[in-house]
Parts: sequence; structure tokens; C-alpha cells
Amino acid sequence: MPENPDIELTFLGTGTSQGVPVIACKCHVCKSNDVQDNRLRTSAMISYNDKNIVIDTGPDFRQQMLREKVEHLDAVLFTHEHKDHIAGLDDVRAFNYIQKQPTDIYASASVIQALEREFYYAFEEVKYPGVPQLQVHEIFNQPFKLFGRQIIPIKVWHYKLPVFGYRIGDITYITDANRIDEEEKEKIKGTKVLIVNALRKEKHISHFTLQQAIELIEEIKPEKAYLTHISHLMGKHQTVAQELPDNIFLAYDGLKISV
Repeated sequence: MPENPDIELTFLGTGTSQGVPVIACKCHVCKSNDVQDNRLRTSAMISYNDKNIVIDTGPDFRQQMLREKVEHLDAVLFTHEHKDHIAGLDDVRAFNYIQKQPTDIYASASVIQALEREFYYAFEEVKYPGVPQLQVHEIFNQPFKLFGRQIIPIKVWHYKLPVFGYRIGDITYITDANRIDEEEKEKIKGTKVLIVNALRKEKHISHFTLQQAIELIEEIKPEKAYLTHISHLMGKHQTVAQELPDNIFLAYDGLKISV
């Protein structure tokens, strides 16, 4: 049994760096009328103990917070420094104003460096009024506690870039990966729900393909698995969903799961 059931994960976005539909694209996926074929940039929110933790603030962060009617934000975990995972950080300002406190940020040294570069105005000694208020915590490839629960970072590889996945209780969330070392896979084993990126069916230099993601899931053997960071090249949601094994599902924006 999990130490404390009722961890809820909300898929804030399930699309790749360009989102779906892609600007100016006329493919059958981008022109689809199925709402599940509309994918904002990949992000998730974990909720437990009356706390909301967002994993990655992509370019669609503001829209995602409004859609889900999020009224408080207690921390942000970053997976890596690519723009489609950090670009929306400025919009934590709204939570700073409402909650009257800085937002706790948890990230590796390389991500912190990128945030200091991209959002330099939030890190200046003399700050302009109204800039984001951030309380930055450097994390390493070792467990740490957050709001009474253990967070286990899992180092995966996005081609040559190290990225952190996270295991929280019986949910493991991995995005932007195409390789996981054996010792890191050990941290995932026993998880009930595995979320992993699956960009498309064709080979890609830095993301798991659909088949590679399925093979990883079959190796880890979770009760259920969800695919995210999905490109328009994957195909229509309803078509691909019917091709998957019984315990593997395509995630979609707004989907909520609990463990």
C-alpha cells in the first residue's frame, strides 16, 4: 500500500515542443475536430496533502492554470532546461501576488543556470516591482522531502542532455528521454503508474518512439502506463489508442489520474 493514498496527477499538457496543432500545418491530426488531438506543451501537476506541485512551466503555463482553475501553487519541479519546459515561469507572479510569498523552485544546477539567464530580472539584486518571486532549491540525483512525501529524481537521457524524471509514491513521471541507465530503472520498478514520453512512431534522436516506450513499460511492468509528449506525427488520438496494449493509454490534456 502507498504510504498515503490519494496522489492526483493532472496532465496540464501532453504535446511536444510545438504543441498540436502545429502552426500552419494542414495534416489530418492538426486539422482534427477531436479535442483530444489538441495538445499544449508537456507539463503535469501533482496534488497531495492540499498542495499543488507543477512539473515544468512551459509556454502554455498560464493557459493551463486558468483551464484547471488552479488557485494556489506550492512548488515547481523542473525536469530540464529546454524552452518548452521553462518558458512560462514568469506567470508564477500571479500566485506570488495571491499567496503573498515566493514560489519554491526545485531544479538541477544546469536548469537554475538557464532560469537565471532567461529570467535574469527575477534574480537581480535590485528587482523591478512585480517580477516573479522565486525561492530556488538546487536538487541532485538523490531523494528529497516535499510536503511530507519523498520525491525520487530519476536521471534519464534526452540524447546527451541529462533530464530528471520523478517518482512520487506510486507514480513515476518521465518526459524527454530516449535512454535510461539500468541503475536508474531500478528506481522505477514497483511503481503502479508509469508516465513516459512517446513522440511518434518513427525513430527520433532524443525521444522514445511509441514502440520503445511500450518496450520500456513492458520491462518495468506497472499496473498502468500513460504516454505523453506526443507529436502530430503520432497520428490521431482515437486511432493510436486502439492500437495500444490494454494497460497503456495515450494521455490527453486535462486527464486526471489518482493512486
